[in-house]
Amino acid sequence: MSTAVISLERLPVTVLKGVGPKLAAKLDKLGLHTVQDVLFHLPARYLDRTRVTPLAALQPNTSAVIEGEIRACDIVYARRRSLVCRLQDGTGTVTLRFFHFSAAQKDKLLVGTRLRCFGEARRGASGLEFYHPEYEVLDGDTPRPLEARLTPVYPATEGLTQPRMRALATQAIGCLDQHPLTELLPESLRRELHQVSLVEALRYLHAPPSDARVEQLLAGEHPYQRRLAFEELLAHHLSLLLLRRQTQAERAPQLRPDPDVMRRFLQGLPFTPTGAQERVSAEIAADLTQSTPMLRLLQGDVGSGKTLVAALAALTAVTSGFQVAIMAPTEILAEQHRHNFGAWLEPLGIQLGWLTGRLSAGRRRQELEQLASGAAQVAVGTHALFQEDVIFARLGLIIIDEQHRFGVHQRLSLRQKGAHDGLRPHQLIMTATPIPRTLAMSAYADLDSSVIDELPPGRTPVTTVVISQQRRDQVVARVREACAQGRQAYWVCTLIEESETLAAQAAEVTAESLRETLGGLKVGLVHGRLKGKEKEATMKAFKDGAIDLLVATTVIEVGVDVPNASLMIIENPERLGLAQLHQLRGRVGRGAAASHCVLLYGSPLSRHGRERLRIMREHSDGFVIAEEDLRLRGPGEVLGTRQTGDLQFKIADVVRDSDLLPQVQHGAQRLLREHPELCQNIIHRWLGDNPRYLQV
Repeated sequence: MSTAVISLERLPVTVLKGVGPKLAAKLDKLGLHTVQDVLFHLPARYLDRTRVTPLAALQPNTSAVIEGEIRACDIVYARRRSLVCRLQDGTGTVTLRFFHFSAAQKDKLLVGTRLRCFGEARRGASGLEFYHPEYEVLDGDTPRPLEARLTPVYPATEGLTQPRMRALATQAIGCLDQHPLTELLPESLRRELHQVSLVEALRYLHAPPSDARVEQLLAGEHPYQRRLAFEELLAHHLSLLLLRRQTQAERAPQLRPDPDVMRRFLQGLPFTPTGAQERVSAEIAADLTQSTPMLRLLQGDVGSGKTLVAALAALTAVTSGFQVAIMAPTEILAEQHRHNFGAWLEPLGIQLGWLTGRLSAGRRRQELEQLASGAAQVAVGTHALFQEDVIFARLGLIIIDEQHRFGVHQRLSLRQKGAHDGLRPHQLIMTATPIPRTLAMSAYADLDSSVIDELPPGRTPVTTVVISQQRRDQVVARVREACAQGRQAYWVCTLIEESETLAAQAAEVTAESLRETLGGLKVGLVHGRLKGKEKEATMKAFKDGAIDLLVATTVIEVGVDVPNASLMIIENPERLGLAQLHQLRGRVGRGAAASHCVLLYGSPLSRHGRERLRIMREHSDGFVIAEEDLRLRGPGEVLGTRQTGDLQFKIADVVRDSDLLPQVQHGAQRLLREHPELCQNIIHRWLGDNPRYLQV
């Protein structure tokens, strides 16, 4: 095949002039393997070298091209030796300062020499100053013309200079004349959605004209940038829709509840389910009767009663003759589920299994036998449930709690564990961390969604106050007062470093200090380094009222239900994200007593820290907080580190470009319906061979 017809996605970077093995290795670090990759490696920002700015019009912290005549140039000895030149035009004067300079450089910068400089104006000792600006001497009456286009600045890595990156991009743009860049969006769809062609967008973004709106480009909001963002979002969305189709093409057991067992279960509850719980349970029950696997996301704010809904689904599976696996990300949450499910299901004659990484070899062997034989009808545990040697007799339903701790690929691979007689298990995915609508549309498009939007009666709103560490004594006195009135309290320790060892040490020191200060109160301690039995015993003592104050690390973030606890102190809350703070706060307000959360912050607070604490003080709605968290921290942080790799965008930003998502959804449906042959090509262009999208 002649090179004239090779498409850019198959043209290696080594065809570009100057790219040998060494440079190719550096480009590889940026994920640039083909000429198409270079084209899609867009500038991070732009410099405007198309116009000269009069010195009087300079603004601090702004890059500019300036011209003027040197009026003075001397070596100045202050804290650091520097070469200082005073440059003047017809409007004003500015200082050029060089900390690193040679004698030859000084000899060229003579009084009367005209210079053209480029750099950033900053406030300095003598007013506005340029530190180490790029400059050229202007000789004669006709100086070299200014740049005709904005100058791109590319994301780079060690050993890759901006001039080299610009030269490669210019060559890649030149390749568009000889090699095709396939337009994967049908023209009818582009017209309908008012999208320009891909080639037009790329040519513009690598070399914007001098009249381009720089502010729009820097914000990532130029129509040509949004053309590329649209296609990238479309690729991610299509990949999830194809995974969904793949799931729907499989068969699952049809599960139907036993009305008599359901009635006995509900009669045994000390409360009546809310309307929201009943509605969501009906949606799940309808899914379970289908012959295609359910893949449903169950969202509900802290304390909304997701566990009861999950228990009703589990009961449906068990009475249909199938097993249920309930997986939680931490042992303490798994223990809470074992307690709740045991209290509800064991009186009905249902046997529970228990599997975590801390079981002894003998106990583990025993539990594995119970699962393999089918004697254990409901298995509760951590990731240990899905290790290779765990075999289920007849797994019909998988319930995963706190899905944001696991990635897309993990949730899909779990289907393998339950494959039996050509059937796949149903999956119910729960989270008490509300997922912002923009993320739900982009990261969870393969899931159906149910939301419990009603709290059980009797839950009291939690009042949140923000107090400085300087008033710590008052906070400790407040704890003493609450416990004297028969209430219980949490004291949560946080660390900048997510180290179990350091967190445990911090909690131990705090607990010891509070024991001394609060003589007479029983102070308990829970952290991630304790053995499972120790944690369980301490939590039980706290729940039974034998402990007044529980000092803990963030291990108590989820799954702890102590209605008598009405006060929570979170130390250094500025170190945590909003979602985690909201989860922690949800441990109080579970009874009828007025509840309070004290955010005990350390000074000085960053701007972001102040903003987070303000949001916590003003809002109690988990979905509002989740949207704010997404705005402040971005999708990678909100979804969790495991999920981050599933939502890596090169150009798009789900927060900035969220208004494109309805168009993306519409476009994806049209492509699947009218141009299915294009879908895999769009996915491959933007996602390559990401294992998330392979058959599992």
